[in-house]
Amino acid sequence: MIDTILNYLASDQVMGALRAILFLLVGFTLARVVSRLVQRLMLRRFTAHHAMIFRRLAFYLILGLFAASALRELGFNLAVLLGAAGVLSVAIGFASQTSASNLISGLFLIGERPFGAGDVIKVGNTTGEVLSVDLLSVKLRTFDNLFVRIPNETLIKSEVTTLTRFPIRRFDLQVGVAYKEDIERVRKVLMDVADRNPVCLDEPKPLFIFNGFGDSSLNIQFSVWARRENFLDLRNSMQIEIKKAFDAEGIEIPFPHMTLYTGSVTDPFPVRMVGPDPANDR
Repeated sequence: MIDTILNYLASDQVMGALRAILFLLVGFTLARVVSRLVQRLMLRRFTAHHAMIFRRLAFYLILGLFAASALRELGFNLAVLLGAAGVLSVAIGFASQTSASNLISGLFLIGERPFGAGDVIKVGNTTGEVLSVDLLSVKLRTFDNLFVRIPNETLIKSEVTTLTRFPIRRFDLQVGVAYKEDIERVRKVLMDVADRNPVCLDEPKPLFIFNGFGDSSLNIQFSVWARRENFLDLRNSMQIEIKKAFDAEGIEIPFPHMTLYTGSVTDPFPVRMVGPDPANDR
């Protein structure tokens, strides 16, 4: 009985199984060590999210090689398995062309790096913080705390604006003043408001642009800069402070109105306001 057990343990099947288990253990350990090393190296040149993706690729690649060796030790014909995997891959590829397109687009996004985890991007009408850049899609969290999943193919084909790519941002404020106002005086008031605002940067300097004559106002663009993290504070405070400064200086912000003019040689025509007929209220 003991001889039978010893002969069985010394058989090729048992030894092959032991070698397969050893391959899996060594492969798993080596994959963890190498993947961590790859992540540390990638962090020097890439973002943390991209480094994590490279870590996963290295882990599964090494583990897959050792798993293939383990299967060979168990007596599996790898050529047959690879052939079956190839046929299956073709069938899956035809059935999931959209997924394949998203996968390829994801590789382009990872290589191009237009944004990363933590950036704020705008895609169409959706604006939010990037939670992750995966192989099939990008996950966003909007400012009203909604989770949005955007396929990578959509990002490749669409215009994507990265709002947090650069350390400073510009706020373009469109202002209209009455025709009777002095443009130079308006310019001085706006510059004084910018000087007093604590989050408005002195460099780059505020920009005053006279856009032309509107239907009922002189149109002005006043552009100021702020650090990225102070942009919302600048946007809110500048508009409030400009309104207060205009009120204090007596500068009129007109509302759209229409003047009826019949020409210099034509007598003005009378206009009579007609109210409700009291007889109809009885």
